[in-house]
Amino acid sequence: MKLAIAGKGGVGKTTVAALLARRWAEEGRRVIAVDADPDANLGSALGIPEEVLARITPIARMEELVRERTGARPGQVGSWFILNPRVEDLPEKLWVEDRGVRLLVMGGIRGGGAGCACPENALLKAMLRHLVLGREEELVCDMEAGLEHLGRGTAHGVDRLLVVVEPSHRSLQTAHAVAALASELGLRRVVAVANKVADPEQRDFVEAHLNLPLLHCLPHDPQLRRADMLDTGVWEASPLLRREIGVLARRLRAEVQPS
Repeated sequence: MKLAIAGKGGVGKTTVAALLARRWAEEGRRVIAVDADPDANLGSALGIPEEVLARITPIARMEELVRERTGARPGQVGSWFILNPRVEDLPEKLWVEDRGVRLLVMGGIRGGGAGCACPENALLKAMLRHLVLGREEELVCDMEAGLEHLGRGTAHGVDRLLVVVEPSHRSLQTAHAVAALASELGLRRVVAVANKVADPEQRDFVEAHLNLPLLHCLPHDPQLRRADMLDTGVWEASPLLRREIGVLARRLRAEVQPS
């Protein structure tokens, strides 16, 4: 399963990414979790200790590595650099592993659109392309809403783009914009999960206004607020969501099974 997760900020896409990664690790699968959101919080949601996270440098900020692999310094626009740098040896060197989940932190990407405007963009996109197309592990990628890390070739290798929404007009508007961006990249395997759904009225609201297939509704759980205050992982914090994420995981598997 190669899964990219997107959605408006605050809807809980990082929570969903962390829960799915932990679920698959609990099943004994090899899992790579990629934090491709510039506001990187996936490691914290996974419950990786703070002292470990403090040692992580996002790949986009690894100046020596960018220069070594692309032939140019980070941020050097308008110069010659390698558009498809070698990255096959990097994941094992750069990830941190915790209870079966291997976390890679990508860092922010410069500019919009599908082009590579600078060396670090080229390295990040090559890394994600390799993880999607060249590895056998389960992949959960926590994206920003703009999908900037996805190139056209990478998008074709993703099994599903999972858009996280909540019962609000703004999150649904973002979901529709994300689906449009995905279509421009040639990715039409787009589905949604509703998060923080407190009652049937909210579920009905999402179903009435969403133009994507809705796989599941995850309930609102006040325990997550406490987890955030205590800086603990979402998997440990919410037995309720542990159970419900299993339903979502099964439905995602069913979605990608050949008919």
